[in-house]
Amino acid sequence: MKPQESDHMSHFVRRAKTADIPAIISLLHQVNMVHHRLRPDLFKPHTTKYNEQEVAALIADELTPVFVYDEGGVLGYAFCQVQEVRGDRLLQDGKTLYIDDICVDESARGRHIGKALFDFVSEYARSARCRSLTLNVWAGNDAAMAFHQRMGMQIQKTGMEMRL
Repeated sequence: MKPQESDHMSHFVRRAKTADIPAIISLLHQVNMVHHRLRPDLFKPHTTKYNEQEVAALIADELTPVFVYDEGGVLGYAFCQVQEVRGDRLLQDGKTLYIDDICVDESARGRHIGKALFDFVSEYARSARCRSLTLNVWAGNDAAMAFHQRMGMQIQKTGMEMRL
């Protein structure tokens, strides 16, 4: 994608509003099913990480900004959390923007909407004086891992398990 195309797409990204909640819930269902197919031992089918009231509370909270890609309808979202460390015995002081969840509608994938969302969130993090951008990707979600690596992210730590 040429730089001007990416810039053109960024104007479709904005803070979520309560009117966006039905579309966001629909996308949350899509994300859940990706996780359920990947790990049915962990994720229940046909549900969402957040309900309508929880999404409304996240939208209203400055520390949990939710962004949407709206091109005549919501085609993607990014749930974020500003995390700050102050006075910790071990960790350096500083702010991080954690991407709690990011999704592009299955019908709109391949149109660089994810990149537009990611670029917008990255710029938001810079303007909020965050030192880093973090997120988690489930093992086996190779498409998400590849996307985030293309965006410039690298592995920070690895969670491990032993199924019993």
